[in-house]
Amino acid sequence: MAEITAALVKDLREKTGVGMMDCKKALAENNGDLEASIDWLRAKGLSKAAKKADRAAAEGIVAIALDGNQGAVIELNSETDFVARNADFQKAANAFAKLGLKAGDHQALLDSAHDGGKVSDAVTQLIATIGENITLRRSAKLAVGTGVIAAYVHGKVDGNDNLGRIAVLVALESTGDKAALESFGKKVAMHIASASPLALSEAEIPADRIEREKAVIGEQIKEDPKAAGKPQQVLDKMLEGRMRKFFEESVLTKQAFILNPDQTVEAAVADAAKAAGAPVAIKGFVRFAVGEGVEKRQDDFAAEVASMTKKD
Repeated sequence: MAEITAALVKDLREKTGVGMMDCKKALAENNGDLEASIDWLRAKGLSKAAKKADRAAAEGIVAIALDGNQGAVIELNSETDFVARNADFQKAANAFAKLGLKAGDHQALLDSAHDGGKVSDAVTQLIATIGENITLRRSAKLAVGTGVIAAYVHGKVDGNDNLGRIAVLVALESTGDKAALESFGKKVAMHIASASPLALSEAEIPADRIEREKAVIGEQIKEDPKAAGKPQQVLDKMLEGRMRKFFEESVLTKQAFILNPDQTVEAAVADAAKAAGAPVAIKGFVRFAVGEGVEKRQDDFAAEVASMTKKD
């Protein structure tokens, strides 16, 4: 029998889009013959996943999992929104979120053992079963030594508290009353879901993002009739003021708290500390929204249906 090398398995996977375990099995069944293995996978109905791989997957669901002082969130994407109501799809999303609690990073999650193979293999199997391009696009987790991980899910799917369109995790560090912390944490999570801050603090906003904003504002000032003929020091002050506004809108602690717009989130944290009986600090947050940043091709599904109904 021919040696089934890692390079051969990788080659077959790249050609078919099928999971590593299935590729290895196909090669073993066909004495290492690449073309015969491709046909074998096609016969098993697995390689059809490859045909879907270039189609936009901008729908789906986000899922969260909580375990003590840690939480995980994942985004499982599909081509159409009704797949989010598929029981197998939902079951997989919940399972992947729970595995995310133990994974070190996203690649580790994809490589995690699941149902006799890896998570990545399970995603490929979902593609074959459901018939759409599906991707486990991203994942993240938060943990805190002392305090709570609070969560909020918006646009819940079929009443499932762990699945929805937007999911937020917030890490609160405190030795205070846990019930008070959980109540406040959920409010902050709701705020983040709505306000979508870029970062927890100014220091956490990427430098290139700040420079890009400065460049945009600089161009806006040049086009502003009120700035015409003003000395450079005045223009610098205008830039400084508008950047201050940018940080107020983008940094979580500086944002107006959605449940009480008269105070900032930072001020709300101070009030929460009084209620909890101990200092409270927001140590981090994660916000996932379905399809965020994915370029959606509007004609994907419609074009396919149209092509199927065309008459010769």
